[in-house]
Formats: sequence, C-alpha cells, structure tokens
Amino acid sequence: MKRLLITANVDWFLISHRLCIAAEAAQQGWDVYVACEDTGRAQEIRETGVKFVNFPFSRSGTNPYEEAKTLKRFYDLYKKLKPDVVHHVTLKPVIYGSFAAKQTRIKGILNAVSGLGYAFTEGRRGTVQSIMIKMMAYGFRRKNVSFIFQNQDDLKELQSLKVIADSNTLNFIKGSGVDLTQFTQQPFPKKDKVQILLPTRMLWDKGVAEVRAASEILRKNYKGKITFILAGLADEENKAGVSAAYLKDWEEDNYVTWIGYQKNMVQVYSDSDIVLLPSYREGMPKTLIEACAIGRPIVTTDAIGCRECVDEGSNGFKVPVKSTAKLAEAIEKLIVNESLRIEMGQASREKAEKEFDQKNVIAKHLEIYETLLHG
Repeated sequence: MKRLLITANVDWFLISHRLCIAAEAAQQGWDVYVACEDTGRAQEIRETGVKFVNFPFSRSGTNPYEEAKTLKRFYDLYKKLKPDVVHHVTLKPVIYGSFAAKQTRIKGILNAVSGLGYAFTEGRRGTVQSIMIKMMAYGFRRKNVSFIFQNQDDLKELQSLKVIADSNTLNFIKGSGVDLTQFTQQPFPKKDKVQILLPTRMLWDKGVAEVRAASEILRKNYKGKITFILAGLADEENKAGVSAAYLKDWEEDNYVTWIGYQKNMVQVYSDSDIVLLPSYREGMPKTLIEACAIGRPIVTTDAIGCRECVDEGSNGFKVPVKSTAKLAEAIEKLIVNESLRIEMGQASREKAEKEFDQKNVIAKHLEIYETLLHG
C-alpha cells in the first residue's frame, strides 16, 4: 500500500491547514500518517482515518545539542515508517525532514514553504542560520523533490540562498484553501456596535501592537460605537509571542475583548463586520481566506502573502506594514460606511469562490503525491 507521511509542528496547525488533504488522501487509498506534537487534539486526526504519531519538537530552538537530537528523531521516524512520500509542512520539518529523507532514501519529498520564519527575519544570520542553509542545500539537491509556494516572494528568498536545485519541481498554490460549503457567505450582524475582528495567533509580527495603537487612535471618536475582538491563543512558546498579560491589560469592557482560541470560527467571523490582519508577512493567511468566504471586508498590510488576499478598494484595504495611522484610517473608512462594508463583503466572497476553493487545493496536492510516487 502506498504510504504518505505528513510532518508538521503541532496538531492544531495540521488540523487547520492540512487535515482535509490528509483525510482525502486516505480516502483515495493512501496509508496516511501524520507526525506532529499532540496538544490534545490527536483524536480529531485519527477520526478521519489518518494514523497519528506524537512527534514534539522545538519550533524555534537554537541549542545545537537539542537540534541534533531533533534531526536524529526525524531520521528514526523515517526509518521506522518507510513512507513512499513525505510532505513537510512548516520550516523546521522542511529543513530537518528533507535532510533526514535524503539520508533514509525516501522516494518522494514535498516541501510546503511559507516563509523562512523567525530564525531568518530581522536580519538574523548567525551560526544556526548558516547550518540550516547548508542542510537545505543538501536535502533539496536530489531527484523527486517538489515544492509548494504560496507566493513568488518565498521562492525568491530560497533562490537568494542558492538552495533550490534545477531538478526541483515548483508549484504555486494559494494557501490551504477554504471549504466553501462550511464557510458559507453570512449576513452581517444586526448589532448596535461595529465589531472589528483580529483572528490570529497573538504574535507581535501579526501586527498585534499596531492594532492596539489603532484602537487607541479610534477611541476618542468611536468608543461606544465599535468593539475590537481578539480571537486567538497567546502562543507564549513562540519567540514572537504576545503574553497573556499584555492582552489582558489591553482588554476593556465593551471596547476590547480577548476571547482566545475559538474552534467555531464560522460563528466568530459571522459576528464580525470588519476583519483585520496587519501582519508583517505571511505565506497565505488562512484567516483572511476564511474571512473572504464568509463575506467580510478586510484590512491588511501590503506585505508578502497578505496582499494576495485583498484587491485594493474592492474587497478591502491594504496599508503599509507597521503604519498604525494608516491602519486606523482604513478601519475608520469601513466603520462609517455600512454600504461599503456590504459591497466589499460581497467582493470577498466572489474572490474566495474564484481563487480559494479547497476542493482545487486538495486535488492539486493529490496530483503532486502521485507524481512523486511514480517519479
């Protein structure tokens, strides 16, 4: 039986971004394994017919001894499961997994790249980064290695590091898509206040500080007329994580509310009037794709990944990264104009139907798996 292994960092990310693909592969006759950290949601994965392996590792560790142990664990996992195809999701599995897969002679490799992450941002170029670049060059330079990029910028980054080989196959897929039958277009809520939603893990590079500053700018004229909802966990294990203490300090009755992680995001989006994500960079943000499907206007940044989700002036606005004044200004345009919110929300839904249908994303992944299997 053809065997597929998908490696990612944690179960909740896998469920959100790749479980639909794993489940469909199992339906199509693959023996599918998922390896990632179990934070309590492994059973949700098993219920789809996918086998689960608890595989925790530090997402952004820089201790050489611990990193060597992590690499050895990838090697042992691949030797034990002997998959025909391995699909690496997120940066560390891409780097360590590709290295280990070459060592263990795995037939086909699919690397899903959505940026180089914390280790390479803000000009970080130390010993750890140098080692990672060498590992990528080694792992990628072999037959039957395919890549999925969500935007051209991520490809250019890897090309600038000279780690992409001529033999690698390149694919472009706009994110993980959205289930348009689950995330259906919803009417706007009938409430006294305009509800502004920030749906993301609470990380500094998602623009959390900028949203707070914008909320302060808008306070004078709009307190009592608007409310900010922060929907996402405080990922304090992440080096860019915003602390729960910061979020609780920001909270204010009837103006700012932090509701944490929410499983039923359809309802959360449906309760909103405007969706924000002033991120510094993304691969292709699933939250904005979902907001499009629900039919909401978006305010985001003109940053890698984010800009692909908004057609300026059609389904939302794009502002410069870290520009709190421009962010507040764009939000205000939507606060004061209900008809514009409705018009842009309709444009968002149409964009989702045209560009982000999950069925197309799943079909493309299965096609790539088969190509790697027979490559």
